[in-house]
Amino acid sequence: MKHAKQTNIKAPAAPELPPEVRPGQSIELLKELHILTRDAKLNQDSRRKLKQVYHLINFIEPLVNDVRAEKGAVSLVDHGAGKSYLGFILYDLFFKGLQDASHIYGIETRDELVAKSTELAARLGFDNMSFLPLSVAESTTSDKLPETIDIVTALHACNTATDDAIDFALKKKAKHMVLVPCCQAEVASVLRKNKGRDLKSPLTEIWRRPIHTREFGSQVTNVLRCLQLEAHGYEVTVTELVGWEHSMKNELIVATYKNLPRRRPGERLQEVLSTLGLEEMGQRFYSSQADAVTND
Repeated sequence: MKHAKQTNIKAPAAPELPPEVRPGQSIELLKELHILTRDAKLNQDSRRKLKQVYHLINFIEPLVNDVRAEKGAVSLVDHGAGKSYLGFILYDLFFKGLQDASHIYGIETRDELVAKSTELAARLGFDNMSFLPLSVAESTTSDKLPETIDIVTALHACNTATDDAIDFALKKKAKHMVLVPCCQAEVASVLRKNKGRDLKSPLTEIWRRPIHTREFGSQVTNVLRCLQLEAHGYEVTVTELVGWEHSMKNELIVATYKNLPRRRPGERLQEVLSTLGLEEMGQRFYSSQADAVTND
């Protein structure tokens, strides 16, 4: 009697992952965020995006450790979260291993993105993530967030949304802020409107031409933000997020509350506004200025 030959059918081997994928990362998450393709490949655009997020996390992780060493747990709010690339990858790489009450909140105006992120977090078991359909300004007074927040991030928050994120962080007494501003148009529009003013300084040549108005306005916006933060007692560091070949919106502002002297940066802020004819923007950049003059 002949016996049928047994054949050993091997299961297909798991696809080799790109070297950018770190040990223990959720492959399902990376596919849901469309960073990895269905066959676990990484295209050039996704590689660039992942590099930015990793680099940002390198700045955020020590801040998380700093707060946890002090308080035992950390609350982090990510403004203008979009699809929550930053929040999800930060949680996956770091927060999901914490055995405490640390929590990430994603703030995003688009209801469909909030709903999708909420569903994905539940499916992955990321229990300490919440997503709220709010503007940055609305989140400042929302009772769905704690009264104080430890870390505030805003990655490519467009135009005045970065200023709203700073206002939120100041009112929530955040210890750390990590900001990557984007599309700063407001200051440039005021410079453009006031070009006819009789400003005596030859510095007006810097923004006389339209392209210079736009670029100078963007630069001045971030300078004013840094002075504003220093006028509230923060130590401020400004650096590149990634190489310019990856993104032109590349300025990274990291602020840590150190209760530093406030008077001098507050005065400098007002001097810059006056010199450039931007006095009408004073309320945006030095609101709560009482704090800036009471501690020196």
